Formats: sequence, C-alpha cells, structure tokens
Amino acid sequence: MNLLTVVLAAGVVLGSAYLAYGRFLSRFLKLDPSRTTPAVEFRDGVDFDPIEPKFLLGQHFSAIAAAGPIVGPILAGIYFGWVPALVWILVGSIFIGGVHDIAALTASIRHKARSIAEVVRDHMSPLSYLLFLAFIWIALVYIIVAFTDITAGAFIGGPENLRRGEPAAAAGAVGDASAGPSAVTAETISDSGNVTGGAIATSSLMYLVLPIAMGLLLRYTRLSLGWATILFVPLVGLVIWLGQYAPLDLGLMVQHFRPELSLGEADLVARKIWGVLLLVYCLVAGVVPVWLLLQPRGHLGGYFLYAALLAGCIGVCSGKFVVQGEAFKGWAASSKTGETFFPFLFVVIACGACSGFHSLIASGTTSKQLKRETDAKPIAYGAMLLEAMVATLALGCVMILPAGSKLLERDPNTVYANGLSQFLTVLHVPVAFSMAFGLMAFTTFVYDTLDVCTRLGRYIIQELTGQRNWFGRLLGSSLTAGVPLFFVMRSTVNASGQPIAVWKAFWPLFGASNQLLAALTLLGVTVWLWRTYRNPLVWVVTGLPTAFMYAMSTWALVKMTWPKFINTAGQLVAPRDPVPWAGVVLVVLAALMLIEAVRALVTRHVPPGSSSFAQATSNPAS
Repeated sequence: MNLLTVVLAAGVVLGSAYLAYGRFLSRFLKLDPSRTTPAVEFRDGVDFDPIEPKFLLGQHFSAIAAAGPIVGPILAGIYFGWVPALVWILVGSIFIGGVHDIAALTASIRHKARSIAEVVRDHMSPLSYLLFLAFIWIALVYIIVAFTDITAGAFIGGPENLRRGEPAAAAGAVGDASAGPSAVTAETISDSGNVTGGAIATSSLMYLVLPIAMGLLLRYTRLSLGWATILFVPLVGLVIWLGQYAPLDLGLMVQHFRPELSLGEADLVARKIWGVLLLVYCLVAGVVPVWLLLQPRGHLGGYFLYAALLAGCIGVCSGKFVVQGEAFKGWAASSKTGETFFPFLFVVIACGACSGFHSLIASGTTSKQLKRETDAKPIAYGAMLLEAMVATLALGCVMILPAGSKLLERDPNTVYANGLSQFLTVLHVPVAFSMAFGLMAFTTFVYDTLDVCTRLGRYIIQELTGQRNWFGRLLGSSLTAGVPLFFVMRSTVNASGQPIAVWKAFWPLFGASNQLLAALTLLGVTVWLWRTYRNPLVWVVTGLPTAFMYAMSTWALVKMTWPKFINTAGQLVAPRDPVPWAGVVLVVLAALMLIEAVRALVTRHVPPGSSSFAQATSNPAS
C-alpha cells in the first residue's frame, strides 16, 4: 500500500468531520456570532484583543501542536502497529479531542474568558477548584520531565567517526539514490547523515539567541513584525547549517576529563548535564518578560511547524513511499516496555488524539482573543483536527520502516527526523541538512511546550500561595522547574529492571495524566452544559468521552503504579520511588473531582466565587 493513499484517506475523514460534526457542535454549543465575546467586551490591547481567525488559528495551533503529536503516534506505531494507532488518532480527535477543545474554549468565553479551573469552581465547588489546580501542576511536571529528557537525548550521540572529527563515510555507502527516494533506506540515512547530537545542540543554542534578538529589535526599534519575520526565519535555516561545523559534544568533553569512561558512559553523564541546562532554560523562560523570549520564539516556532508539515506533505504526495510497517503487532507491546493495548494505546498517543493541555491554552490565552463565538469552530475544533494530521504524518515515519528496522529501537525524535529526511529526498535536499532540520523541528516544538508548561506551573504556585510579586514568580518557576530536576537526575529502570531513558518511564505517566486532565476538563464542561441547558445530548456528546477517557487514563495510572507497591514475593510494600506515589495522588485527586461533580449534578446550588488565577494566566508578563 502506498503511504499517500493512507494519508489522503485520513485527510478526507478529518475534513468531512470538520464540516459535518463541527457544524453539529456549533449548533449544540449554541455558538452565536452576534454575542459579544470577552475579547471585544474587555478589549485593552494587552490581554484582551480580538483578532481575525486566520491569525488566531496559527497562534493557537503552534501553542498546542508541540512534540506530543510526534512522540505519541511514533511510540504507538512501534508498540502496537500503525492501524490501531491511526484509527485512534482519527476517532479520538474527531469525537473526543476536538469536542474537548471546542467545549473548553466555549466554556471559557461564556465565563468572561476565565480559566477552565475557574469554570469548574463556579459550577462544582471551591474544593474542586483546588483539586483541579493541584492535578494540573503535577501533570505539568510530568510533561516537563518527559520532554526535557527526550530533548537532552537529541543533543548527544551520532556516528562516532564524525564525532571524533574523522572523515565521513564515502558517498557510495549511502546507496543508489538515483533509484528514487524509496531506495534510500532509513537505516542508511541514520548512519550516513553527517549530523551528530552535538551539531543539533549547537544549532539549538544559536536558535534560542534569534528570538531574543528579535524581541529586542521589535521592542526598541521600529522594525515591524513582518520585516522581522522575513529577516529571522531564514536565519533559522542558517543556524541549522552552521551547527554541523561547530558541534558542542558534551559526551566527548566528559570523556576528555574522565578518560576511564567509555564514550557510551560519558554520553549518559552528558545527557544529565543537558537535562540540567534545559531546566535552567525553563526557569529563565518562566520569569523573563514574554516579549523577550516567549512571544518571538513562539512566532518563529510556528513557521518551523508549518515548514515541517510542508516537508512531510511534499514527500508523501510524491507517491514514492510504500507502507512497510506492521499493521497490528498484538495486544501487548514488547516485554521490555510492559504496555498492553488496553489501556495504553489511548494514553500513549496523547496529544495526537486528545490532550488536556489544550484546555489550558484555550482558556488561558485563546479565549481572550476570539473575535466571534463562531470562530471557536476553526480555532479549537479545526486546530485539533490539524494536529491529528501532524500525528498521522509522524506515524507515517514509522509506517515506511520495515519490520526489524534498527530505527524502531531509536528515540522518537530520531525516527521523526529520519522520516522527514526521506520525505525531503524528493527535493534533493542534502541528507545532513534534512536530518538536522528534522531534529531541530522536534526540538523547537519541545521548546514551545517547556516554555508554556513552566509559566502555567508558576501561575498555579502563585495562586495557591498568594505570592504574586517577584518572589512568587521566582518561587513558582523554581518549583515547577526544580521538581523535574529530581526526576531527570535519577536512574530509571523498566518493568524488567533494565536501565532506560527517563522519558520512556515518564511518557506513559505524562500520557495518562494528560488524558485524565482532559477527562476532568470534560467532566467540568459536562456539569456546566447540563446545569445550563438540560439537554440530554450532553450525556452523549461530552458525557461518553468523559467516561471513556476517565476509565482509560485511570486504568493506565493504576496499572503503572500498583505493581510498584508489590514486591517479588507478592507482599504489599511502600516503594521508595516517588513516581508511583505521584500516580496515587493523581488517582485520588481524580476520584475526589468525580465525587464533587456528582454532588454538583444532584444540587442546584452554584458556588459563587472568583479567582485571580484567571487574571494571572491572562497576563503573561505577570
């Protein structure tokens, strides 16, 4: 089967769903273009500022489409096969993820653009509000841990001869490129791409300098955003190219100072160092003004996202790539991972089908810029379906790999970069540049996630402590970036006791907590819709997705945490590892939230109250 056939079919399904189910959701939520939105009512040109949907779509899309729809689908394709992964991406995004996003955005704009946590408080209880905030913060920590470690892994490794400055392999070793892109195997690209982790590290560091320079020029000169875009977007390509000639290889540096270590052992130390440095970046990004780093970096990152999408689409549309991967691998992943089809398929894919993180973006910034209520359909529901296409293309990077490919044992960022490299061979782009482009694209998406997660975590700490001054900003950012440091520096093992990368242990936890956050958001929205409209369709449109996501994510958390409390003799023990305890806390919080929801549904009383958390999230400079 040709990959183009699969991707086109997915595009038709998603497009049809947008037209049909999207129209139904607009009527169901009673979206009214004549109703004044908070962006118009409270317009101040700072936080509340209505903009056209074509611009807001790009901003919202770049905020939600980070590394999640890349890592999750690749892992699911490797674990269970591409058919179940693709089916869940399509079904989940259409009937659960898209519903979650548009409902969360609508709930926010109907409550004066307040946060989804505040909506929960208004329609459930003050206790549910505090529970929800605590749950969000723990979920954000999981996200930061997983994405920090997987990015640190991208900054190390590569062909050893290139890392030591030896000549690259002869071009003839690559294969017969004249036979077409499909003749250039992923393994060949991986081994002869002439790119190392140190090169990606250099490019990434230089890339972070660009938004700072862009922010300073935009603020202190008359440079317009349009001209800044024209100037700085090409510079992104330049730093990708330059990185290959000045690789910052911490593994080799560690080995130089500790020659008793093998290169592999030195790389493990280097990975920890990069993890620390990335968390320092999170700390800085959480306290500096958004105009200096967050906004210009997000602007450049959005163009990078579109470029990566375009690269994938060009390669797929060439029709030269054949599906070689296994369609279905069985009801359990390999013994090394321990994941089973139920429930882990539905949490591993995470953002590619549904993401609770989207509700934080929708109610945090997007709701304050929505010009018309009806714009919620393209902005929220449409962006979720676009993210499903990103996930489909990421899955395509696995689908073109034959069974037994060595790449299936590599990190998802490498699989993704190799996939883009193959797609770009259609345009005769040099393999070294295309590999670096793919890895940089992945890293850029992660920067988006780390920035937003740290800032949101800081807002929550400030809300819970009441410290909204400079001390609160520093405390909130330090805790949100400092707690992940503890987990990143620890040695992590799998179910068989074998050492594994930290992100491999935390990705299922991130996926489960993120999906449970989506379930809790849908739970709050369901309570709001039922108490507002008393429409029986509420139980079908948002109620069933709530029940399904609640069941799958809770099941996954229990399966991941319970074995940690049982020793080899079958006795109940108290583990020293804090990870399972965090899982227990999440399950308890979710159960208490469910109890609060039931209490709210059987009473007509709506607890009054408001919170400055919504104000904090609406003011990025706070």
